[in-house]
Amino acid sequence: MNRISFSTGAICSRWLLRLLLASSVLALGACASTGDTDITATWSAAKLYREASDEMANGAYDTATKYFEKLESRYPYGILAQQALMEVAYGYYKQGERAQAVAACDRFLKIYPNNPYVDYMLYLKGLSNFYANQTVFTQLADQAAYERDQRGAKASYEAFRDLVTRFPDSKYSNDARERMRYIVNSLGQYDAHVALFYFNRGAYVAAADRAQETLREYPDTPSTQLALGVLMNSYDRLGLTQLRDDTQRVLRLNYPQSPYLSGPLPANHPSWWRLW
Repeated sequence: MNRISFSTGAICSRWLLRLLLASSVLALGACASTGDTDITATWSAAKLYREASDEMANGAYDTATKYFEKLESRYPYGILAQQALMEVAYGYYKQGERAQAVAACDRFLKIYPNNPYVDYMLYLKGLSNFYANQTVFTQLADQAAYERDQRGAKASYEAFRDLVTRFPDSKYSNDARERMRYIVNSLGQYDAHVALFYFNRGAYVAAADRAQETLREYPDTPSTQLALGVLMNSYDRLGLTQLRDDTQRVLRLNYPQSPYLSGPLPANHPSWWRLW
């Protein structure tokens, strides 16, 4: 009797334990489902758009973007869907999610190539890439800047160029032109900075090559003066006196007051806006 009683008790205990575990799982599942309830599930397209717009106006970009994404996915056809995708791109831009903003812009441009707001989406795409690389444009005084990727800057330039070429009279084109000018100056600065970096570390062949590239790719930027200075000094260190003298004549002709004609190159690259 004792053995039967013990076995029966063990079986009951195991059964109760399983029941408790199952109940716990069900309870947790109920809590989770309650917390994950989508309040927008029954909203119409108009209500989704209205609520998303209100959130955007209040600066709640994360919530607004999610609402606009729901609108686009649930009601993929019509004017509201097009507007929603534009707002998604803008929402990601305002949150600093530049890659997602660019992706949304690209999707819009592919799906709606004839939309009357294509110029705006090109501008927003350019802005998203522009600010993604802003540290390259404004902080070129440390070695870490040499390693930063320039693809964002070039992609920004391409978007702005597409805008001003296709929509020269767009209200966004003048600002795009100014940013293109800034990008070109910044890319020239970057290349001249790299050339100076090589020179200051004794890599004179690499310095000369990069300075030549700067002069070839960005001939009318403020960094031309430094590029000529690096090239002249690199030729001097390499013993290429004829090339050194030719470069010096070009430097003197274009920048007769250049400090590089009589003094050493800087340890760091001066900001281009101070040379402009």
